[in-house]
This record gives sequence, C-alpha cells and structure tokens, in this order.
Amino acid sequence: RRNCTVNTLFCVGEENWVDSRTVYIGHKEPPAGTEAYIQQRFPDNRIVSSKYTFWNFIPKNMFEQFRRVANFYFLIIFLVQLIIDTPTSPVTSGLPLFFVITVTAIKQGYEDWLRHKADNSVNQCPVHVVQHGKVVRKQSRKLRVGDVVLVKEDETFPCDLILLSSSRDDGTCFVTTASLDGESSHKTYYAVQDTKAYNTEKEVDSIHATIECEQPQPDLYKFVGRISIYMDNEPVARPLGSENLLLRGATLKNTEYIYAVAIYTGMETKMALNYQSKSQKRSAVEKSMNAYLVVYLCILIGKAFINTVLKYVWQADPNRDEPWYNERTETERQAFTDFLAFMVLFNYIIPVSMYVTVEMQKFLGSYFIMWDDEMFDEELGERAVVNTSDLNEELGQVEYVFTDKTGTLTENNMEFIECCVDGHVYCRVTQCWLSTQEHEELFFRALCLCHTVQVKEEETVDGIKHGIHQGKSTSFYISSSPDEVALVEGMKRLGFTYLRLKDSHMEILNREDEIERFELLEVLTFDSVRRRMSVIVRANTGELYLFCKGADSSIFPRVISGKVEQVRARVEHNAVEGLRTLCVAYRPLSSEQYQQVCHLLSEAKLALQDRDKRLAEAYDLIETDLILLGATAVEDRLQEKAADTIESLHKAGMKVWVLTGDKMETAAATCYASKLFRRNTQILELTTKRTEEQSLHDVLFDLSRTVLRHDKSLKKCDFTDFGLIIDGATLSAVMRPGQEDSNSGNYKEIFLEICRNCSAVLCCRMAPLQKAQIVKLIKASKEHPITLAIGDGANDVSMILEAHVGIGIMGKEGRQAVRNSDYAIPKFKHLKKMLLVHGHYYYIRISELVQYFFYKNVCFIFPQFLYQFFCGFSQQPLYDTAYLTLYNISFTSLPILLYSLIEQHINMDILKKDPSLYRDIAKNSLLRWPIFIYWTILGVYDAIVMFFGAYFLFDNTTFTSNGQMFGNWTFGTLVFTVLVFTVTFKLALDTHYWTWINHFVIWGSLIFFVVFSLLWGGIIWPFLNYQRMYYVFMQMLSSGPAWLSIILLITAGLLPDVVKKVIWRALWPTTTERIQVGTHTHIIEDYGSAKTTAAVFVFWKNYCKTKDRWVLL
Repeated sequence: RRNCTVNTLFCVGEENWVDSRTVYIGHKEPPAGTEAYIQQRFPDNRIVSSKYTFWNFIPKNMFEQFRRVANFYFLIIFLVQLIIDTPTSPVTSGLPLFFVITVTAIKQGYEDWLRHKADNSVNQCPVHVVQHGKVVRKQSRKLRVGDVVLVKEDETFPCDLILLSSSRDDGTCFVTTASLDGESSHKTYYAVQDTKAYNTEKEVDSIHATIECEQPQPDLYKFVGRISIYMDNEPVARPLGSENLLLRGATLKNTEYIYAVAIYTGMETKMALNYQSKSQKRSAVEKSMNAYLVVYLCILIGKAFINTVLKYVWQADPNRDEPWYNERTETERQAFTDFLAFMVLFNYIIPVSMYVTVEMQKFLGSYFIMWDDEMFDEELGERAVVNTSDLNEELGQVEYVFTDKTGTLTENNMEFIECCVDGHVYCRVTQCWLSTQEHEELFFRALCLCHTVQVKEEETVDGIKHGIHQGKSTSFYISSSPDEVALVEGMKRLGFTYLRLKDSHMEILNREDEIERFELLEVLTFDSVRRRMSVIVRANTGELYLFCKGADSSIFPRVISGKVEQVRARVEHNAVEGLRTLCVAYRPLSSEQYQQVCHLLSEAKLALQDRDKRLAEAYDLIETDLILLGATAVEDRLQEKAADTIESLHKAGMKVWVLTGDKMETAAATCYASKLFRRNTQILELTTKRTEEQSLHDVLFDLSRTVLRHDKSLKKCDFTDFGLIIDGATLSAVMRPGQEDSNSGNYKEIFLEICRNCSAVLCCRMAPLQKAQIVKLIKASKEHPITLAIGDGANDVSMILEAHVGIGIMGKEGRQAVRNSDYAIPKFKHLKKMLLVHGHYYYIRISELVQYFFYKNVCFIFPQFLYQFFCGFSQQPLYDTAYLTLYNISFTSLPILLYSLIEQHINMDILKKDPSLYRDIAKNSLLRWPIFIYWTILGVYDAIVMFFGAYFLFDNTTFTSNGQMFGNWTFGTLVFTVLVFTVTFKLALDTHYWTWINHFVIWGSLIFFVVFSLLWGGIIWPFLNYQRMYYVFMQMLSSGPAWLSIILLITAGLLPDVVKKVIWRALWPTTTERIQVGTHTHIIEDYGSAKTTAAVFVFWKNYCKTKDRWVLL
C-alpha cells in the first residue's frame, strides 16, 4: 500500500513527499505483504540539559567566552604583551582577563554541575513498560520509541506518548500541563477509537499497528499523524492530532491508569525542544554601547598612531642628544612593533570589566520586578515574571504600545446578557416564552451542543439537576473558551441544561426536565481565521444537523435564509453597547450529504502534509447554505484600572494601539470605556464600509489631508486629538495593494503618516499574523520607534515575538503568551508600574553606568597619553602595574554597580503620579551623541587637570624631609590617587538616593585603595623582581604640599561639572530636576536606612532560595 522510510513517506495517489517518521507499536513488524519493515534509529530517552562534559569543559567554555569581542580583544592584547617588548607587564592585561574568564567559568561550571544532577535524577527515574504481555520496570533513559508504557495516576509522562487506552470507559484521560505551559486546569485527551477497549497488558501487547507522524517540532499545541491498525491483515487508518498526544512533563490526573506508546523520546520531546531560547533581542542601550566602543577603539588606534609617528619625528631631530643607554630604533623593523606597544599602553580606554558589570546589573536588577509586591495579584496568586533580563532598560524607552483587547484590557470573565431568536430578544431573566417554539428551542439546543465545554469531573447528572432546582449559581463547566461557558450557563438559566458527553452522546435537560440525547458525530473546531466552529449531531429521531456559531462577519455570508436583517440590527446594537456577539445558524443534513461530509473530513484528517489547510478547505465546503437562527450577546467587563493605565501611558508620551479580532462597534465601545478614545477625539475611519463607498486611494488621501491640514494650522486653533479605526480587510489592502492601482506604492507611507498624527489607533477584525505585520510596519518606519506588545492568548504570540519588548498577561486563555514573552504580568494595570517606575529606573541606571565607565577610563588613560610627550615617547607607563590591573576590577567598579542597582533619582510614587516624567528619558535621550561627547570632554578635562596640575605644582620643587624630589613613580601615584578620588566623588555627586550601603561601598572603596597602597608600598614583596613602589605612597602622604595638591586637583576636577549642574538647574531645568529640587529625594530620612537594610536582606534571602531554579531554567 505504501513505501515508507524512517525520514520520508510517500503515499501513492495521496500526497507528495512528507517529512515524517514511522513508528511500530511494540516494535512489531507489519504483516507480510503490507509494507516493508524499516530498521528504526531513534534517540533513547536520555535528557541532556547540560552543556559540558568533564572532558570538553575547558576547551568548549574557553571557545564560548572568547567568541565575545571584548574577551577576544583583551586576549590579543595579552598575546602581544607576551610576544613583543611592551611598556607594561603582561600581568596588567592577563590578570583582569583571567579574573573575568575564571569567574565566568566557575559560575557556568557550577550551573552545569547542577544540570548534570538534575539530568541524572530524571534519567534514572523508573518507568513501567509492557513487554511480552507483562509489565517490567526500566530506567527512563532506556525507554525507546515504540515502547508501550503504563502510566498511573499522579505520575508524570516520561516522554511524548500517543494514548492507546485508559481506565475510563470512554477512553479519555485527564492531564495537567502546568509544568509545560502553566495551565493548572485539567485537560481531556482521547485514546485512539479502535484501541480504547484494550485495558490489560496482554490486550495492549496484542495491538498490531504502525504510526506515521511528523518529525519532532517544538510547538506544544500542534501534532499531525495517523495510525494504521492491522485487523485480519487489513489496515484501518485513523487520524491522530494534538488531542491524542500526551507530552513529557505533563501529569495524569483523575484517571487510574493509561496505556500509551512512545512517539518522541529524549531530546526530541517537545519539552526538550522548548529548552531552546527564542531569538535574541538587543536593546537600544546595547546598540549605543557597541557604537561607543567602536569610537573608543578608533581613538585608541589614533593615539597609538600619533605616538608612533611622533616618536620617530622626535628621534629624527639631529640636534637632539640621545642618552648612551637609549639606542635609536630602526624605523623599518620596529615601527609596527612600536605601534602595537602603544596600543598595549593605551588599551585600558576599553573597559574590560564593563561587560561583566552590565550583565550583573541586568541579572540582579531583574529580581526587583519579580519581588515587587505591588505587581502581585492575590486573585491569581501570581507575581511578575522576567523571562529575559537583557531588555530591562528597554522598558524605559517604549514609544508604541500594542495591546490585545479580550483578556488584556478586559477581564475575559464572560457573562451571558441576552440572545435574539428570529428578531425576538430573550434576556437572562426571561420567564415567558412564545407559543411558536420551533426555532427558539432549536436555537437553545444549538448552543447546548455547539461547544467544547466539559463538565467538572466531580459533578454528576443528578448533582447538576439538583443544583438547578436549588437555584445554585456555581459553574459546573470548564472550557478553554470563557465565551462558551457563559453561553452554556446562559442556556441553563433559559431552561436548557447541558449535562455531559458520554459514549459520544451529548445529553441535554430540557424545560420539561426530560433528558435529550444527541450523538456527536463530528466537531469542526474553531480557528482564528475561520472565526467559527460547528458540530454535526444525530438526534434520537435520526435527523442529522450541522450547528454553527461564529462571528457575524463569518456567518452572514453563508446564510441563505432566516430573519437576517432583524438579527443584524440587534447584533449592531449590542456591539455599540460594548457586548461580544456571536451568530448561530444550522443546516439539516441528509444521509447522502453526511456521507459526503465524512468523506471530505476523513481525507483531510488522514493527510500528513498540509492537514490544517485541507481541513480548512473541507470546513469551507461543509459550512454553507446555513439557516440563521439568531445571535447572542455576552459582556466582558473592563479590567480594574485598565483605563487609568492607558491614560497614564498617553501622558507618558506613548501611543497606544488596540489590536483585536472583535467587530468594530464592540471594540470601539471598549476603547471609549478604557479612555483610549476620549469624548473630544476625532475618529478617522479606514474600514471596508467606507472603502466600498470610495476607493482606498481616495479614503487614504482624504484622511491624510485632514490630519496634515490640522498639523499646519495648530497655531490658529485648539489642539484636536485624532483616533483611527481600521479593520483587517482594509489593512490587507494597504499592506498588499492590487497591481491595478498605479498609486499603490505609497499606501503604506500615507497610512503611516496618518498614524503618526493619531494618539490612539484601533485595529479590529485582525488575524494573528496581521497583528505582527502592524508591529513590524511601525518598527520599520523611518523613526524606528521602540515597540511593546502585550496580550494573553495564543493569537497574540506573533506580535509579542515581533515587538522590541513582548509582555504576556497571565490570563484565562492558556499560557502560550506568557511562555513566548520577555516579561509576564498578572494584570494589565501592572504595566503602568513596570514602564513608568521600573523601566524609568532601569534606563537611568544603565545609561549612567555605561557613560560613567567610559568617563572613568578616559580619565585613566589620557594622562598616560600626555605623559608620552614628556618621556620621549618611550612607552614609559605612568602608573604602576598593580594600579593598572586593579583600577577597573577593584577600585572603581563596585560603587557604580551598586549605583546601577539601587539609585532612585525620583521617588517612585512621584513617577507613578506624574507619567510625563517618562518623556524626559524618551528616545534614548541619555545615550545620545551630545551626552556621550560631554562625558568624554569631561573625562579629558579631568585628566588634563590631574596631569598638568600635578606637573606644575611639583615642577623643580623638593618636598621630602631629606631633600629628595618626587620621582616619576611618585608623580604617577599622585595622579592616580587624584584620579580614584575624583571619579568616585563624581559618582557620589550624581547619587540622589543615599543609604548606608552607598556610604559603605563608596567610602569603603576609597579606604580599600588607601589600605592597598600602604600595603603595596610598605612591604618588600619577595615575588616581585623590582621594588619600585616601596615607600612611594607613604612618602607622598608625608608631604604637606602633596596633600594640598590632592585636595586642590580633586576640587578643580569636580568644579566644572558642579557649576554646570547648578547653572543648568537654575536656568534650564528639566521636569525631573525641578522635582528633585522640590522634593529633596536625596535625603536619607525619606526612605530610611532600616527599610534599605531589610530590602537587602530580603534580596539575598530570595536570591539564595531561587538561584537553583534559575540555573535549571
């Protein structure tokens, strides 16, 4: 019948080559003459989450670390120092590099050791396998594809399995997937129809079947396959889908046991494939940092080149006397060597420890979001989650917010309001009925049958009936769709109660307390493209019906009869009121029509290639010639503080777009309620209705003229707030205009120009991919704004992945959005604090960290550059080797790290109350080139003051008691002392949030420098070949003029920055600076040392508790 291989499958007359695999259940060969048996080669069930082994750890880890540009750069510098005669010891580059590499290797090695431990505990876990009609125990790692596994209640599935049978009569089982996607509700999975009766080891072992399915892929919610069961050597093919696939990591619940066959094992399971991280996103700050590094690298090369040229110019002067011990260099041979030597001498302008400090700041800083009690939701019992810490500062740069509506702005807690049958309205409290009940009762039955709702496991038919008679309001139903639960409960109040699905029969309790049974034949599942679902049922009388419910835009075009206009009018009325509407229709089927439907569906379901496409085509053919019954209205209330959050985002300068699949009127009503649109907002419509009256070209140009005319006349009239409404069909025309329109090329630009002048945009009737297209369009516009997408459902994943920052809401539509997001929050209201407070702080802190690192390294190296003009460009270092080595690692890194973790330049309560402060940091304002140049010039100025101040103060002067003058090492030590104190005091001046921790770290780092210098110069170290620093620091401190010089030079270095800040705050203060002056946020009493101390201890305690979890993730 087929020719099959492990990797490809070809089915004659059915489909083309398919990337698939064939699995033999129980490793049994197919009957002779049916198909060839192919030796299977699949991985075992061993899970390997570790990166390294004992043998490859050092080479692999070193390779990974030296792939980073900074590490590789310093490695080259270190090698240059080893190869050629350089002015500084290789230790000055090698020790910092060794420190960074070693710390990183130890950290990664420890994390990998924890992964090895976790892997071993999982791989050695016992599992039960059916072999030769008996159950045997194996270690999990020895499980193979094709093994039949016995799993008992509350056990975790050891690999991806296809359900064959269960202890339940109907062949179903209940599963929780909380460890995979966070959903704690019980999900129902179904056994293969032909094997569900096999409930003993011997019966299961007798199954003779093969499974053909797709190759492993990471989508948890998609699976395509088919099983061929051999009965009397004749194969019976059945389709397999995600409802048959039990995923590794999920847990069996409320089911005594199940038998299943292993289909994917080890690293091919969906859980293992999802270990792989999403594509890396880079923040605007990281891009600026890399640009600055390029500039400083050019400066480094320029310095080295200038000094190399000047050296040979200086030596070429015939009148210059050369000391006998200083041989002239040979230009042709040593010019390049001298250039490399100068590169080594000045290489510290590139901060070696900045990368480590930035990573630590991002990693540790992300915990402040997760432990924020204001972002904890008691109802859900959930906190904010950080899936990546690389984008913390991007939260402070958002310009566009793209949000879903249902479940994001609204509660997704549906309540049935009314239904309209043939133009007659029934609300939830209706007690009287029309005498002609044929269509009315058919409508109610349709809603009781056309759904995927499940009855809670603990409920029974008698219990539900008792609850109805007692008037209980408790819900007996669970479903992934809150709309369906609301509709079924609404029908219960109107007299028709859905009881259960048993043995493929759906049971309904009608108004006369009689139970009606309908055989469920087919379910045409809902998808966001079709926007409808259907069921085919057979009544006790033998009549066949197709019941269909869906959006009005997908139902009305398929209706051939019914009171369409009356229902349409009611739908539009309810949509304006902000209610969610669905239309209901049906179609009676004859036996012949049903057989045709079965044939269409069977062909589509058995396809391995393009199954979804074939099913969609089959559904499209089946769901036609419908008779309209009526419509429903369900209310979805706005989330708490959603309107306040949107209003705050507007005040912060962000443009908010709502992207939803709902109809225009419903979505517009929600936008008004959430204050996205205000009463004075002038609404511009770009919808299908309008483009039917005018061409798309004319509509776009009319809207463009409207906004541009207003823009030019702003000085003459009051400001007008524009809001745009566009639907999915019109957006498709804008994105992919027809070739017949010669002006279609600039539609996107015109559309973008209109959007730029609108403070809010509503996009309705949107498909998931259209949401991502909108985000991509705005990202690619000429301003390149930072975008944020937020949503709660699977249909929001595409835009969450596309945006610069993706945020998932922990809602009621599963956890797919949360799993694919960069950050996750319980409710939409928490977005306000995440952006206005945490985002603001993160951006300020990281910007100051980056600028400060470059500033202090300019201060550090520029005196070295100046010194070469006074030492004949001989590459003589100004500072001692120890100072060169420890400057970035020990003396100046810890204060800025602490600053970048706890600095609060403004009280967080003020940031929440005054969202306009967010505008002060917009568009990467603190890392623009003018700010960068200012910091660089400030560093050059401080370096000049330090060097020339010390030079002129000590010129031709004796300072010591024995009449000796300061030597070059004392001069360099003086400059270095002024340098360390100046850059540290500079950070202290920029600090607004003072606590005892700041005092300890800032003053402690200075004390450490002094103590180290005293020890370094006060002891003869036996491991040193020279003792040039012996007694230098003490000699300097014993001199009164040296003390005076240090004080004067530090003051002179800090004075311009202080004066600039005072003048600018007095004459041109920003909003932030005015608030800082008015509220005195730097005063310690505002926050209290006790509170800070407690916060630090809580931070450390929580970090110790959660670090193992982070490592495993």
